[in-house]
Amino acid sequence: HTTQVHPRTLRRQRRMCIEDSSYYPNEELLYVRWHGQLTGPDIIQGVQHGAAWRDQLHYSVILNDKSDSGGDWSEALPWLQYEWLLGAVAAGVRAMAYVFSPDRDNRFASQQLVKSLRPHMAIELFENIELALAWLASFKGKQVPLER
Repeated sequence: HTTQVHPRTLRRQRRMCIEDSSYYPNEELLYVRWHGQLTGPDIIQGVQHGAAWRDQLHYSVILNDKSDSGGDWSEALPWLQYEWLLGAVAAGVRAMAYVFSPDRDNRFASQQLVKSLRPHMAIELFENIELALAWLASFKGKQVPLER
């Protein structure tokens, strides 16, 4: 039985939703769905808000869904690699399933992020949510094999 708790939505000043997150405690899953044209500062702000949950909730896997977003957010890559990653791994995040955006600019940044995170956590790219969830389910209660 899947229980969704703690829904949260991050909004821009103009009241446009850029990201919403849901926590599924039985799966230890944080599901983050991004919306609209994203910039580097949007990504950093959204990830910072999600990271605040690490102190309150236990999640070991993340479903990062960019299927409803676009834009070039590549300027956030160094922050994600050198700031977010350390805290996430220390907090027990073991795996991330990354659902691609149809936007080419977004895909390039996504591929760069996956390449930089892969030595530190299990991370894979997916075209759809169903395959991403199936992959993440394999990590519940298991040690994550890292590609070296």
